[in-house]
Amino acid sequence: MQRSAVRPSPVFLALVVLTVGGALLTLLKGETALRAGVFLLVMGGWAVSLCLHEFGHAIVAFRGGDREVYFKGYLTLDPRRYTDPVLSLLLPLLFLAIGGIPLPGGAVWINHHALRSRAVDSAVSLAGPFSNLVIAFLLTVSVNVFDPAPGIAWGLSFLALLQLAAFVLNMLPVPGLDGWGAIEPYLSYEARRFGAKARQWAPLILFAVLIGVPGVSEAFWDVVQALFGALGGDETAAYFGQRAFFFWQ
Repeated sequence: MQRSAVRPSPVFLALVVLTVGGALLTLLKGETALRAGVFLLVMGGWAVSLCLHEFGHAIVAFRGGDREVYFKGYLTLDPRRYTDPVLSLLLPLLFLAIGGIPLPGGAVWINHHALRSRAVDSAVSLAGPFSNLVIAFLLTVSVNVFDPAPGIAWGLSFLALLQLAAFVLNMLPVPGLDGWGAIEPYLSYEARRFGAKARQWAPLILFAVLIGVPGVSEAFWDVVQALFGALGGDETAAYFGQRAFFFWQ
């Protein structure tokens, strides 16, 4: 059962192909091909990372006692199996394209009563953002070790930066985010009840604060940039990747 559980779906493989295709497109001559390639690389890579984020939640829940995630198809890396494809993929991709803020997607349904302990419950929540952290690390290492062509390095570096932004954002103890889910098993009944009511709108309010309140976005990105530098990220490559990605600005 476990071997079939981790078989990638055709949709996930198509996203991988799109990402690779974007990388190859950056190798062609011309600024248009470069910008289009970076855009496809980042968007496709971001969609792949969303699948891996949700898969991280599901596989830890599966190993922690929740067998329902297998029968619901969450372990196949198929984005169509997520709680809501619009919340899990389309809206995060749209917000990324508009504002560059990696809005968290929807999560898989977890049977928390089936999990073996509160520690496992916390680990299920943490597995998603830590997958973003691991992806960011692998991307920065690949740029530093393999020294790819400029367009690919730009796209991978900007994608790594976005992974770290997703990690920092998701670790905030805000209802509806994974940071809240990590501490929720240890909270009082009243706090958990409040979180259940607030989880639908709290992330959107946080997103509005990040976009609209002066100084908040700068502080957020300062933390992300510091973490990016600590991992050895190429800030210059990430800057050019951001410029190429937002080709309409």
